[in-house]
Amino acid sequence: MRLLYSCCITCFQPYNLNKTCYLIKIVSGGYANLLLTKMESSYLIKELLEKGHTVRTTVRDPENVEKVSYLWELKGAKERLKIMKANLLLEGSFDQAIQGVDGVFHTASPVLVPYDDNIKACETNKYEQQECCNILNFFLSLLQETLVDPCINGTLNVLRSCNKSGSRLKRVVLTSSCSAIRYRYDAEEISPMNESHWTDPDYCQRYNLWYAYAKTVAEQDAWKLVEENGIDLVVVNPSFIVGPLLAAQPTSTLLMILAIIDGALGEFPNTRLGFVHIDDVVAAHMLAMEEKRASGRLICSNSVAHWSEIIEMLRTKYPNYSYANK
Repeated sequence: MRLLYSCCITCFQPYNLNKTCYLIKIVSGGYANLLLTKMESSYLIKELLEKGHTVRTTVRDPENVEKVSYLWELKGAKERLKIMKANLLLEGSFDQAIQGVDGVFHTASPVLVPYDDNIKACETNKYEQQECCNILNFFLSLLQETLVDPCINGTLNVLRSCNKSGSRLKRVVLTSSCSAIRYRYDAEEISPMNESHWTDPDYCQRYNLWYAYAKTVAEQDAWKLVEENGIDLVVVNPSFIVGPLLAAQPTSTLLMILAIIDGALGEFPNTRLGFVHIDDVVAAHMLAMEEKRASGRLICSNSVAHWSEIIEMLRTKYPNYSYANK
């Protein structure tokens, strides 16, 4: 049986802070709401269309051809794709799209935000304390508007619309992140971690891990809301997603990698990172929706590597870039 799904996509551009929302509804028996980054959304839409589902997608500006034209190039899009208007931060904005659906995919949020070294300076330079704190306050306000609110309030708005949709809605699949699992004071002591572990929001605030903070609070709030309202929720927690793009515009995660490999940041993070291919992420979401036994949280990750190893692999294949060396 073909199903009708509704999908919401939030794309974040870290340099000019423009935000674009797409909502995609996949039709034929139910709806599903999918909130995700551009790469994730396009591949999931592609998979759903190829399986014969009809997709209704929402964007903040359906007339913006530059941002939505690639969707029409997907196989089956002209016959089974409809683009509607919606805003992630407006409560009730998704009511119409989700009404009567069988399933909802809510898959992502802004990933990359500007980072200012003045945050560190504010902690260390007592002679410029006042100026730095003014910058810090501005930056925290910017974070709240561009990262935290879209992630947390956007998730709750989508779920509230799901709660209004009636008995036809069978399941919601939410894309969280491994970032909602791994950041805590006792991480080394309890490693390896699994789906039962949670990131500590206080830890994130102390170390300026705002994406992890937003994803953690958003997922925790989501579980509270669905438990109070009897919504069947399954959460997928992917690590760093990689793979080729379908859209012409780069994703925020790709921009971050480019900033490292072309030397724009001057140095690479001294951390190890889990990776997963976009094909596996899409497969995990489809299984989370279609497999009746699926429940709770599902980690989706594969290889783990240090950024120095990643840079060496990229340098071998793409030697013309000015890679960060420290």
